[in-house]
Amino acid sequence: MKVLKKFNIVPKNIKIYEEAFIHSSYSNENNTKGTYERLEFLGDKVLDLVVSEYLYRHMNLEEGDMSKLRASYVCENSLYEHALALNFNEYIKLGKGEESSGGKYKKAILADAFEAFIGAIYIDQGLNIAKRFINETIIASMNEKEVFFKDYKSLFQEQIQMDNKRIEYIIVEEKGNAQDKIFTSIVKVEDIVYGKGIGKNKKEAEQNAAKNALEKKVWYGNYKRKINQLK
Repeated sequence: MKVLKKFNIVPKNIKIYEEAFIHSSYSNENNTKGTYERLEFLGDKVLDLVVSEYLYRHMNLEEGDMSKLRASYVCENSLYEHALALNFNEYIKLGKGEESSGGKYKKAILADAFEAFIGAIYIDQGLNIAKRFINETIIASMNEKEVFFKDYKSLFQEQIQMDNKRIEYIIVEEKGNAQDKIFTSIVKVEDIVYGKGIGKNKKEAEQNAAKNALEKKVWYGNYKRKINQLK
């Protein structure tokens, strides 16, 4: 596997890495035993541990703020992006039906495979090598020059749900013709407008509204400053 060479991993047991990319649909169709699910469970815990330790050692944040920041970098969207960057879609083994429906590019499948791959490294190489892989992927993204979230809605939802409040996105304006429309969205929490955003489609407008709401929050600004201090 090219990804093993990329991270200078010499496998003791190549089969454990192959198992990290076997989807249940493939296993069911081919009557094989192993899937990535058990490795995904393990990799999820290893990822949480390594990122949590990094935040504790390098960022002077309160417990709640550490939880929110960790969640934004180990969420499904983040893991999906890392998996795509490493071409994990080329390694995934799927059943015919799942593959024909675009399974090699499904967010949930690739995110799961990323965690399963971490689990495989941990079993085959131990914690230090697994930590090195996470440092060079997830934690490296935390130290980029710009703090960037691809899924502001999920991040905002995680914050608000801790308070058990209702979130609502409303498109309040549409401009332009069918080929060149601009949408404006607001995000409301318990009937109070928290943010406003525009975009070329409804989803982009909603993401920008969530981003606007996040930027008004004290904790968001705090951890942006903490990351900038590490550059």
